[in-house]
Amino acid sequence: MKAVIVIPARLDSSRLEKKMLADLEGEPLIVRTWRQALKSRLAERVVVATDSREIASVLEERGADVIMTSPEARCGTERIAEAARVIGGDVFLNLQGDEPLISPENIDLALRPFFSADPPDCSTLVFPLVPGDREQIEDPHVVKVVMDRKGFALYFSRSPIPYRRTKMSTTTFYRHIGLYAFSAGVLEQFAGLQPSMLEEEESLEQLRLLENGFRIQCITTEIDNPGVNTLEELEFVRKIIRNTSFGS
Repeated sequence: MKAVIVIPARLDSSRLEKKMLADLEGEPLIVRTWRQALKSRLAERVVVATDSREIASVLEERGADVIMTSPEARCGTERIAEAARVIGGDVFLNLQGDEPLISPENIDLALRPFFSADPPDCSTLVFPLVPGDREQIEDPHVVKVVMDRKGFALYFSRSPIPYRRTKMSTTTFYRHIGLYAFSAGVLEQFAGLQPSMLEEEESLEQLRLLENGFRIQCITTEIDNPGVNTLEELEFVRKIIRNTSFGS
């Protein structure tokens, strides 16, 4: 079983200009994400897939494995599928480039189901939220997920799900952590599908899988690593790196 981490990275970013190259205490953001991915115990290879020569040059200077992909990719998973055709492998993990603090334990948690006797179509991670944390529950930038009793995703949304009609204290809300592992076959099928109605409405590519009958296994983690989407989040991550072992 050959598992490969692929990090899709594009230069354009709607909320933070040239986010992938933003400085994080002496290292570009994408470089820190790549270095964290190298710490995985289950992945045999880490590749960055990009359509930007500027990003590629920064990574290649540091010895990273880089594959140039088409600028026509409609989402990160399509970029990964394009790279996977060149790389070869059994399982591919999509790690967003804006996760410079990603825990290698979380990466391996998402990969582990594929080393079992009954691997899923796709796996991803979820983090339990406190029911009273209205800020995250109602924030459209925080993707929520509801699951069945076996832990498979029923739906992902930017809206608060489930809707709190009765406000039961026992209701658990889950935030989606956006890394996915796919079997090679499912990844290729995904890339061949047209963007779906729900995917386009919510701007969530994983809904393309659900709308086409694929099952996404959700694994709960207690490790929460902040990503970078805004200038405020960039400053927050800089502070963490400055004051912890991430800076060494």
